[in-house]
Amino acid sequence: MKPREPEKSGQHDMFRSRLDQILKLSHEKVILADRIDWRFLSEKMGAVYTDGPGQPPLSNRLMAGLHILKYVDNLSDDEVCARWLENPYYQYFCGEEFFCHDLPLDRSSMTRWRQRMGEDRLNALLQESLAVAVKVGAAKPSDFTRAVIDTTVAEKDVAFPTDAKLIHKARERLVKQAKRSGIKLRQSYVRVGKHALIAHQRYAHAKQFKRANRQLRKLKTYLGRTIRDIRRKSKGDEALESAFLRPLWLGERVMTQKKRDPLPKIYALHAPEVECIGKGKAHKPYEFGVKVSVATTLNRCRGGQFAIHAKSLPGRPYDGHTLETVIPEIEDLTGAILKRILADAGYKGHNAPGVYKLRVFTAGQKRRVTPAIKRQMKRRSAVEPVIGHMKNDHRMDRNRLAHAEGDAINPILAAAGYNFRLILKWIRILFALFRMWRSGNYKQQSVQIAA
Repeated sequence: MKPREPEKSGQHDMFRSRLDQILKLSHEKVILADRIDWRFLSEKMGAVYTDGPGQPPLSNRLMAGLHILKYVDNLSDDEVCARWLENPYYQYFCGEEFFCHDLPLDRSSMTRWRQRMGEDRLNALLQESLAVAVKVGAAKPSDFTRAVIDTTVAEKDVAFPTDAKLIHKARERLVKQAKRSGIKLRQSYVRVGKHALIAHQRYAHAKQFKRANRQLRKLKTYLGRTIRDIRRKSKGDEALESAFLRPLWLGERVMTQKKRDPLPKIYALHAPEVECIGKGKAHKPYEFGVKVSVATTLNRCRGGQFAIHAKSLPGRPYDGHTLETVIPEIEDLTGAILKRILADAGYKGHNAPGVYKLRVFTAGQKRRVTPAIKRQMKRRSAVEPVIGHMKNDHRMDRNRLAHAEGDAINPILAAAGYNFRLILKWIRILFALFRMWRSGNYKQQSVQIAA
């Protein structure tokens, strides 16, 4: 069954307060809620539902609104649900007509909604943020014809991986699952395994690597014995064999993986999709997550430096080989043809499609670089603060969404939240200037607002 979207009845209720009567209608969140095309989002996201029997799902406006507010204000699922209950502006933004004292959803519904929508449909939020920016005058369509593209690492919420910790954790997980499945192991190695892990960490800290490696071999021995014991006792039982297939594979992979191994390594047992990426940073040589491409406008729009595209790139591709995918997606989101694309030196030898090969300019390029393009190249670093804001203020620094689908969803929602926050700031400034103009103090105070 398809979701029922909220509709304004305009009627009064004796026992409930209408939100439009208790709110300040010039508040930026009220204005933004009235400018967003909720019908477009509902049609785009409602395509995943069918007209079958069953309980109708939660409205797309409620769920999309909660996710916009979550990433605008940098909140967790629990925090945005708690704030929705006590904040009437949040309720109005999500389509409520009367103030609600009960939450109409469970927090886990947000997780299931994200998984149901997927990467393609959540791109509609980023697309709508750019459309609203044009609608309120914060940007012009011509601003989206020139772009700056760069890549960064969206780190996963995992502990720094070491061989000893991974091997110890793999054995612990196998022992717990065996206990739940009713398999009685010869030995669990709980006490001696923990002792070997602590000894390994102390020896490694003291740079006594021979002794540390001896403890590491002990940990491998304990894990190998546990794997073989489970295999013997689950042999012939199809249910147990299928239940232990993936945990045993992860344990063996962690135990046998080595430096410069051609096979994909495991850096987190609960998130095997995590990749190790080195971006050459002195303070952080290695980052564990997924590579993300971020694009912004070349020239600053009136409302700020908007993010026009964000996409996760699993598999650690070379930066220059991502343009074949990124450029068509940018044009689909903005509706404008890209006339110029600037990138850093990591995009040399790019695979931009067709005529775009001559529209991409990289740092240090000499051929076809006119004085005007050379001046524009000074704006190439404008994408760096956009990435910084998306990470520090909009939840892209530590991705807490599970699986590879979470890696793909989080950058899109972070970019949409960043854009909507710029739009809210633009609306706030416009109304401040309007109030000054009405009071006659525009000339004296407009300089302070602009600063």
